[in-house]
Amino acid sequence: MTDKAKPIFEKRIFWDVDFDHIDYDVKFRFVIERVFERGDVEDIRNCRRYYGDEKISAVLLSAKFLSEVTMYLASAVISKTVTEFRCFKLRQSNPELFPY
Repeated sequence: MTDKAKPIFEKRIFWDVDFDHIDYDVKFRFVIERVFERGDVEDIRNCRRYYGDEKISAVLLSAKFLSEVTMYLASAVISKTVTEFRCFKLRQSNPELFPY
């Protein structure tokens, strides 16, 4: 993917890392998960243009953790059921304590 132009994301998504030195090809899992967690619609569109839906699907389906909201958003974007996500299965096998 080195022949593609670097995607344009908002710096606020990557506030805790050196934004100017992110290697989008090496750190693709981190970038995809972070964009879906903290990005807006335009960021997700840019992500899909750069990585393609197949790669994005593979990353999101195998993610160890996604927030519940992100999981449902990703489910709609990649047309997969929530039960197919690894993080959903992990969450089911480790239920939270009963809130008091």
